[in-house]
Amino acid sequence: MKISVIGAGYVGLTTAACLAQVGHDVFCSESDLEKLAKLEAGVMPLFEPHLEDVINSVRKAGRLCFGSTEEAIAWGEAIFICVGTPPLANGDADLSAIEEVARMIAKHASGYRLVIEKSTVPVQTGGQLQKHLSVHSKNGLSYDVASNPEFLREGSSVQDFLHPDRIVIGVDSPRAEGLLRQIYEPIIHQMFTCPIHANCPQRSQPVFLATDTNSAELIKHASNSFLAMKISFINMVANLCEVVGADVTKVAQGMGLDPRIGAAFLNPGIGFGGFCFPKDVQAFIRIAEKSGCDFSLLREVEKINQHRVEHFIEKIRKELWVVRGKKIAVWGLAFKPNTDDVRFAPSIAIVKALLAEGSVIRAYDPEAVEKARVLLPDVTYCADAYQAAEGADAIVVLTEWDEFRKLDWTRLATLVERPLIIDGRNALPPQELAAHGFHYIGIGGVAATPEAVQSLARATA
Repeated sequence: MKISVIGAGYVGLTTAACLAQVGHDVFCSESDLEKLAKLEAGVMPLFEPHLEDVINSVRKAGRLCFGSTEEAIAWGEAIFICVGTPPLANGDADLSAIEEVARMIAKHASGYRLVIEKSTVPVQTGGQLQKHLSVHSKNGLSYDVASNPEFLREGSSVQDFLHPDRIVIGVDSPRAEGLLRQIYEPIIHQMFTCPIHANCPQRSQPVFLATDTNSAELIKHASNSFLAMKISFINMVANLCEVVGADVTKVAQGMGLDPRIGAAFLNPGIGFGGFCFPKDVQAFIRIAEKSGCDFSLLREVEKINQHRVEHFIEKIRKELWVVRGKKIAVWGLAFKPNTDDVRFAPSIAIVKALLAEGSVIRAYDPEAVEKARVLLPDVTYCADAYQAAEGADAIVVLTEWDEFRKLDWTRLATLVERPLIIDGRNALPPQELAAHGFHYIGIGGVAATPEAVQSLARATA
């Protein structure tokens, strides 16, 4: 099929590249002219594993091109809207970009178009799109509006798109459902060459769930809000563990063995960030309020998450006593590993707070330095984790990059001023670090000291 994708952010680029990978002809547009010029020149505007390779491959094959929104609207029978819906000051989603795309479709398109919401939008947005297209169409446009929420995780979006556990569509006509089934048929039946695995293992067929438009729109917000609730819950359990002398990793392990609960997202830390969870929780609260539903549960989820930054800074104060003038090595700035995204990252808030208290920050992140530099110009950025740790009074771990788990602890011990690691993600091995002389402080009662390791060794000798 000839498919257009409006918007070349994380969702839009992944959608365009992966639909081209499975055999469709795709036109991706971008209103930011600087970003568009980069894409047309083959320069990636963001880091996402495997995405650049897929884009280069499908462009070479002639199945993906970039251009203006007007060109994209004229190109595709199906149009995926993948523009941003950032939060407004009151928590509502800003739908101005969605409205602008709808206005352009109504103005420039003729014949039939399937208009597909891929952006995360409040429930009943599909109805507003229908109304907008009807009011403003001028060229004999006929159309269907559908919802197709994305469930892509930054850091694994290509994998998630090509090998999903479910594909959700919200449609109000048989024609729209038929076209979306046609679009996703290669993915449902795995009828394509996987760009990630040379010999891609057989995967179970994803569930293809067709609902009404309102239900599909709700599924996205409900899913993200539930996952955010799970994170805030285990963070409160972590606080309790610290008070009563329990180990949150063991508690989470025991909870996760119950199949009704599951282990995913029971990882305590400095809180959730990124562009999805914070804004989607806020938007879902506002959706409920405007519908007359008291969703105070999610307000608590949001409040718990906001307190995680201060809770972690208090750990640093407790260990260092005086923070002013102390050299602190920061490992990790992205809101999660395998991305360069620092939007709403708790790491940024933590570093800003430490700088405000007079700390000297030396930071390293494998991918996010350039984006962090815009938000944190007063930080010294380093080439690797070792350089960041030179002369440090403390190392704080804010993103669980895998490379941090593979460092040479003996070498690291020779670089720091004080062998202290405060791990906001419980990412590093406590006992192993303590055996190399480090005092390790994690989240939720996870801790280890050289003295405790030596005592245990003597007791078991």
